Amino acid sequence: MLNFELYNPTNYVFGKDQMQKLATLVPKGSKILLAYGGGSIFKNNVHAQVIKYLDGFEIIEFGGIEPNPRFETLMNAVEIVKKEKITFILAVGGGSVIDGVKFISGATHYEGNHMDILKNRVLFTDLSKVIPFGVVLTLPATGSEMNSGSVVTIEATKEKLVLGGSALFPKFSICDPTVIASLPKRQLENGVVDAYTHVMEQYLTYPHDAILQDRIAESILQTLVEIGPSVVENPTDYKLASNFMWCATMALNGLIQKGVPSDWATHMIGHELTALYEIDHARTLAVIAPSLYKVMFETKKDKLAQYGERIFNVSGKSVEEKAEQAIEKTIEFLHKMGMQTKLSDYTPDYEKTADFIVNRFQERKWVALGEKQNITLEKVKEIVEMSY
Repeated sequence: MLNFELYNPTNYVFGKDQMQKLATLVPKGSKILLAYGGGSIFKNNVHAQVIKYLDGFEIIEFGGIEPNPRFETLMNAVEIVKKEKITFILAVGGGSVIDGVKFISGATHYEGNHMDILKNRVLFTDLSKVIPFGVVLTLPATGSEMNSGSVVTIEATKEKLVLGGSALFPKFSICDPTVIASLPKRQLENGVVDAYTHVMEQYLTYPHDAILQDRIAESILQTLVEIGPSVVENPTDYKLASNFMWCATMALNGLIQKGVPSDWATHMIGHELTALYEIDHARTLAVIAPSLYKVMFETKKDKLAQYGERIFNVSGKSVEEKAEQAIEKTIEFLHKMGMQTKLSDYTPDYEKTADFIVNRFQERKWVALGEKQNITLEKVKEIVEMSY
């Protein structure tokens, strides 16, 4: 196993009716910025519950954080936090709202050009220079409720970039699986595929000696394959909902990436598709991942074969045969989850996409990606073109 440090201070509060603990989790006397997205929390009664359980606190609301939160919108919130002397932020929503709040938390006391936080991948490590925040999760998908990473889109330049750091873990996250009952089918499909791909980015690399890490990752994948289609159709089933929510958190709370190599090229390429074409994040992953596995077949075939055997029970006379079946089974699962796996299914303007992404990566000096840094810009172009 590779050397690692595991740090995760988030108080993860899971299960039915946990919202009532809100007043004990928020520091007494806090002046709260209540941050949320497009307003679904008013329809599913989550907003009313939050207000009820925060009775006695001073609250200022900030809505309208977009899917793929915009830098420009978040900067408006930063100004409110400064002006109103906010001392605690509560993110009520899914990964986009939580990611947005992480940016607000770090940006409030940041000295310099705030766009540099994203351009330079700033890591926030000093707790005294961020605004503390908590989470009420309404959409399982990203794992942002129990990690310190964030992805934000700069509308002006059509870029989707990351920030993070040990100071940006939520203080707590209330995760009640019953909230998914009101979610649209598309969001549930996205959530399952997002979580699945998070695991794959940390698992589907090459064989190594971190046996337990592989088994933990495989258990999450197996669970999502088992329950994914069913939870989309039956989100009120608590057994399905609770296992889905916990899978999404476990997929990216830091545990399964410790001691092992990881890839993340699928995400880096997929982010560009979202920034360019407003394609749902999970659906960009479904477009890119199969092509990446095919282009990087020689590098990944041993792990693909293991994955195919353990997750889909494939069999074959050679590693190559099992690896090829594993890719096809993955595509079948993505289709079963409502995903299209070709870029042309989402936009007619795809023909120059590969060149655009390669040029953008070149400008950022991202010339080699993947677990072995062998996904060159030439490979990126091949992957994107194969996804057309």
